[in-house]
Amino acid sequence: MQSSREFDLVVLGPTGYTGKLCAEHIVRNLPTNLKWALAGRSVPKIENVAQEIQPLNPDRTPPEILAVQLNREELHNLAQRTKLIINCIGPYVLYSVPVVEACASNGTHYIDATGEPPFIKSVLEKYHDTAKATGAIIIPFMGVESAPADMLSWSLVKRVREELSCHTKEVTCSIDELKSSGASGGTLSTVLTLFDAVPYPELAKSLKPFALAASPPPKTLPRESITEKLFGVRCIPDMGVLATSPTAIADIIIVHRSSTLMPEFYGPKFTFRQFVRVRNVLVGVALHFIFLIAVSLLVLPPVRMLVKQFIYMPGTGPRMEDSTRDRVQYRAVATADQDVQEPKRALGTLKYQGSLYAMTGLLMAQGAMVILENEEKVRKVSRGGIVTPASLGQEYADRLEAAGCYIETKILEF
Repeated sequence: MQSSREFDLVVLGPTGYTGKLCAEHIVRNLPTNLKWALAGRSVPKIENVAQEIQPLNPDRTPPEILAVQLNREELHNLAQRTKLIINCIGPYVLYSVPVVEACASNGTHYIDATGEPPFIKSVLEKYHDTAKATGAIIIPFMGVESAPADMLSWSLVKRVREELSCHTKEVTCSIDELKSSGASGGTLSTVLTLFDAVPYPELAKSLKPFALAASPPPKTLPRESITEKLFGVRCIPDMGVLATSPTAIADIIIVHRSSTLMPEFYGPKFTFRQFVRVRNVLVGVALHFIFLIAVSLLVLPPVRMLVKQFIYMPGTGPRMEDSTRDRVQYRAVATADQDVQEPKRALGTLKYQGSLYAMTGLLMAQGAMVILENEEKVRKVSRGGIVTPASLGQEYADRLEAAGCYIETKILEF
């Protein structure tokens, strides 16, 4: 069924800020014999994008342009014509449930860059079994949230298995360095939409650390002291001073889904935590309370209305020339599951230099190629359905390295 399809992949929503960057990465870096298309509601706008990106690689055959409305009939028709859809239409909780349904029903692979736990929880409950039955591999959270944290954790677990011959008990991760020229209008719109569109009880359920887990959590979980809970700061060996990370929840639930989809790889006791590194305790406490206050204010509709007046419009964002010095570095320590007083540990880093939105385009495009080239292996490892970036394994890590996203791991001696 897969081999007879007209296209290898389709980028749905290429006129958005991230969608265009994903298309640019495809033009620059993916094989020139790739059969691909750009799809969306406005053909003139898509044609403009196609014309803008063509000079990046004149040897590549231009993509087909497809007019697609977000209704069941047209989305199913699109899914039947292609092996894989990269979905860049957000906020996903508003627009993309029908896209997942079409892919799951037709055995079409799917990737997106959502950072919206309620969206994934909803489609997981509705379409995971359908996707498994049809052979579809569906990987959400394939952008900066949460592929870097997921792949760094996977790489550390692999290092522990290979060198220490045991499972991993815990990975503690931090965003060690982050320089960004700003958020896109789509990202900011999504944050506000979650508060507008999702009932608070449903939102709370989707934000629990094991909300997307494929099996119950380990019986014993790491505990935080009252001080750590109250002030949001802790000091961890080899990590420094760590504070509350605004993006932690998304990464935590995805890594926990990876660990419960592949328990034989991670181990039965595995847990994951994520923070952001800060200069000192005072900065960490300030960041923690600023985050709590910001979330509390966004709960209020008048505040959200006011914020909307000062953000980028969806489809726009920082200029690429302003993003040349952007960079991100993740650092993580894995603790081996050894029955000794001081178990061995492994240290890992993931580094990327450039726009974080370009990084998201890279993460999705390279992930798509792994699925297209290794779909049977990915399906066997992940068991199919709605899975995670880590299910793409070493082939994905190798592609990221070649594209400029570097992962390094080593066993600590002390």
